[in-house]
Amino acid sequence: MAENAFRPNGGRHHVVVIGAGFGGLNAVKSLKNADVDVTLIDKKNHHLFQPMLYQVATGLVSSGEIAPSTRQILRDQDNAHFVNGNVTDIDIKAQTVTAALDDTERTFEYDSLIVAAGAGQSYFGNDHFAEFAPGMKTLDDALELRANIIAAFEKAELTDDPAEREKLLTFVIVGAGPTGVELTGQIAEMAKRSFNGQFSNFSPSSAKIYLLDGAPQVLPPFGKRLGRKAQRTLEKLGVDVRLNAMVTNVDEKSVTYKDMKTEQETTIEAGVKIWSAGVAASPLGKMVAEQAGVETDRAGRVPVNEDLTLGEYSNVYVIGDMMGLNRLPGLAQVAMQGGAHAAKLIEAKLDEESTANEKEAFDYFDKGSMAVISRFNAVVKMGKTEMTGFPAWIAWLALHVAYLVGFRSRAIVALNWLINAVSPVRGNLAITDQQRLARNKMGKDA
Repeated sequence: MAENAFRPNGGRHHVVVIGAGFGGLNAVKSLKNADVDVTLIDKKNHHLFQPMLYQVATGLVSSGEIAPSTRQILRDQDNAHFVNGNVTDIDIKAQTVTAALDDTERTFEYDSLIVAAGAGQSYFGNDHFAEFAPGMKTLDDALELRANIIAAFEKAELTDDPAEREKLLTFVIVGAGPTGVELTGQIAEMAKRSFNGQFSNFSPSSAKIYLLDGAPQVLPPFGKRLGRKAQRTLEKLGVDVRLNAMVTNVDEKSVTYKDMKTEQETTIEAGVKIWSAGVAASPLGKMVAEQAGVETDRAGRVPVNEDLTLGEYSNVYVIGDMMGLNRLPGLAQVAMQGGAHAAKLIEAKLDEESTANEKEAFDYFDKGSMAVISRFNAVVKMGKTEMTGFPAWIAWLALHVAYLVGFRSRAIVALNWLINAVSPVRGNLAITDQQRLARNKMGKDA
């Protein structure tokens, strides 16, 4: 296979990067001035700013503003080549990667490999829950959720049955981490603010919103004080927060959970179920781990050396949500810093005059964590510094605008946020049957 594998002309060191998320894209950009050729492979044609997916799902921003074209991002980087394809095989001994798009397939030979394929939703062994409670890891997920959320209100307008309307307007979000909390807050604001006065047969504020989590607090990584603050803010919005609540079943009509203290089971009938609990690393992690003779953890993360290399393969780096190192969290900053670190070591190995340590250990700098609860309300934890309320909300806005890719995206998103701050109007509420129905239909037809 390697004899027919593609590599760029010119004979330079060839770096293949799998995944155009935060880690992969940052690695590619960090290699801009290196004497290498870079091939970036991703199954999507865009770089997704995942922390703002929930804003697509709730109509605050459009998908294009948080998912710019990868080709456009790299248009000025002469040594980078983008391939839109799903990686189907990695052979770390032959040093090849195979990618396919529909029926078209190609194999690429590499000298250095950076695996940054990210993570997907985990249902903790209950994958059948996915049919009724979609997660939120891709644009498809966010658009489907937006269609489901808005369709619930539209169907409630049609029915004359109060019991049926109550079920339609019951939303259950599983997982009280940042994604679940932010999504829950926005659904509550849609019901109580954005949709106010827009329906004739019912009041949107009558919607029931539940946030469930098996943990004893909201936002566990933020600490107890900020967790309690976030919970109180959600409850003021009318959200029913239920902790120590382990979900045991999800079906078409309901969610069942067990109280971890009393062992009592409760079933909530709900029109919309959303899963935001748990992540699982890309299956590519297991593929390369087996070849390197190491075992992935329960979430599919690959144990790596201190310099982010894999086992005895000093030319293979695993970064971001896929790597298991020092219990580092699956955050964008971990991925971005990991991508820059891998690029730095690759460049050091090629530059004979470099004084950099080719096996330098990855030293993660924690820049803190943030979560928006509602309009004008957020929580921020940066080391020992904690902020809540309006100052935290401003900090969240500033940071996320800064990290968006491209001036156009930053300007439009900032404008949307400004409009939403002073007006209940949301500019991205269009839904289609394709968004609402296609995922399960495609799964059944596959």
